[in-house]
Amino acid sequence: MNKYFAGIEGGGTKFKCIVANDPSSIVAEAVFPTTDPDHTLPKVVDFYRRTCFEKNISLQAAGLACFGPLNLDPQSPSYGTITSTPKLKWRNFPIREYFQTHLEIPVYIDTDVNGAALAEGKWGGAIGISDFVYITVGTGIGGGIIHQGIPLFGMVHPEIGHMKIQPHPEDFFPGNCPYHVTCLEGLANAPAIRERWKTDPAVLPDDHLAWKFEAYYLGQAIHNLILVCAPKRVILGGGVLKRAGLLEKVRLELFEILNGYVNSPYLDDLSQYIISPALADQAGALGAIALCQRNR
Repeated sequence: MNKYFAGIEGGGTKFKCIVANDPSSIVAEAVFPTTDPDHTLPKVVDFYRRTCFEKNISLQAAGLACFGPLNLDPQSPSYGTITSTPKLKWRNFPIREYFQTHLEIPVYIDTDVNGAALAEGKWGGAIGISDFVYITVGTGIGGGIIHQGIPLFGMVHPEIGHMKIQPHPEDFFPGNCPYHVTCLEGLANAPAIRERWKTDPAVLPDDHLAWKFEAYYLGQAIHNLILVCAPKRVILGGGVLKRAGLLEKVRLELFEILNGYVNSPYLDDLSQYIISPALADQAGALGAIALCQRNR
């Protein structure tokens, strides 16, 4: 009987589940909408139970790359709990304990963005790079900071999406973050784009002012990260970054904001410094697999 890992990406809009050892050995996958724990999580558990039975597979462990904020302190009684999320039905939910109880295997947990970052470092766009940042821009904005090959963790895990940034002079949208209003997430997540322009972002043309604002905010965030933790590469993922031409706009904004201040060969070619995820939409779930392997 072959042994595999369960890779669970718990995102703000969907749970993506895979069974694999690496990107070339995905034997099953499924996606379930993120509604509330009572409706979403039993579907995830049932998927893994059915897959193990139908394919005669034994799961060694499960990796959970989950939206947060999360309690990631192993010494805490509430380790593995979702904490102050705006998703009220998930607040204070012990998600690691839930999966460990129902799957009856070890469960290793980290943020969804740390998971994606680990996968990009192991199999994707940051192979061989010790220090880099992965940022995802979608329903929320989050980021994983990898230092010397390990996700940065101190008092809590970093919350890149909630750094305060300056609104664009032409942008009068008040921001939608319930905690910080005009933080990066409050100004640049997908719901902010939708609320600002009163339409689905997908219908906005590529030359719309929306993408100038988006690039301005992401450029500021990357500028801040460069000055604080000096990553050697930045990977930008998530649904918003699938917009044609947006990545190049972000590079141009970063060039303008830095204004020649940081002298490093890593910044000589911004097309190689700010890149898309090599693993595309599989990064988070594969990151959960990488999380298992890192802890075994």
